[in-house]
Amino acid sequence: MLELLSEHACFGGVQRFYKFDSAAIGLPMRFSVYLPPGAEGKRLPVLFYLAGLTCTEETFMIKAGAQRVAAEEGLILVTPDTSPRGAGVPGETDAWDFGAGAGFYVDAVQEPWSAHYRMYSHILELRELVLAGLPADPERVGIFGHSMGGHGALMLALRNPDLFRSVSAFAPIAAPMRCPWGQKAFGGYLGSDQAAWRAYDATELMAGSGTAPFPKGILVDQGLADKFLAEQLYPEAFEEACRSVGQPLTLRRHPGYDHGYYFISTFVDDHLRFHRRNLG
Repeated sequence: MLELLSEHACFGGVQRFYKFDSAAIGLPMRFSVYLPPGAEGKRLPVLFYLAGLTCTEETFMIKAGAQRVAAEEGLILVTPDTSPRGAGVPGETDAWDFGAGAGFYVDAVQEPWSAHYRMYSHILELRELVLAGLPADPERVGIFGHSMGGHGALMLALRNPDLFRSVSAFAPIAAPMRCPWGQKAFGGYLGSDQAAWRAYDATELMAGSGTAPFPKGILVDQGLADKFLAEQLYPEAFEEACRSVGQPLTLRRHPGYDHGYYFISTFVDDHLRFHRRNLG
């Protein structure tokens, strides 16, 4: 059951924050929703945004400036949290890139993380909750994200193209098996068997798809002044995987832009309109 925590008028619509008891996580979880004006009595396209390391369900809604175009385009925006909160796992707050705020959108199988760190299942659970409780069209659901959330968006879309009909990303961790962030998270949550890692790596999933799962295209934006680009992100690996299977990809590289929300807010309108076109 959804518990409404707060709501705020915004560009003629309403910005809401909710809490519910998550069966996937086994704890209460929060998420945010922007409902555009005129949502009552309709079924509107809905766009899920997955945030990056250290972020919460509030970050995108506060920093990205996405509500104005969402109101114009008639898009529902949904943002989950990035990990369980209050799970009580020893050491879960010791590092900013693993544990609290860093669930990596995987279902952990290693103890003690496996009891609550099940963010992959949580996103799918939240999708069903939103479709049941909000005026969202189940045939027009898209997903996008940033950094760790860009990884999550690409991976979830590639694994579930029937559930997410469009996908884009800002500076995604595009090949997590190859980078320190991904190796730390996958090793801690999934164990040492790298065969299990491949199911959560967008580059590996794309290369192994044998087809173009999103014929209308994928949009990725990457800042060239991003300090994490060379070591952590590997957009060129995802680009090559798309090329190998004929997947249309627009990978835009932007001189001067870094990894943060100044970058995201500059190009977020393009992403919302990209999804609106693809979702219809």
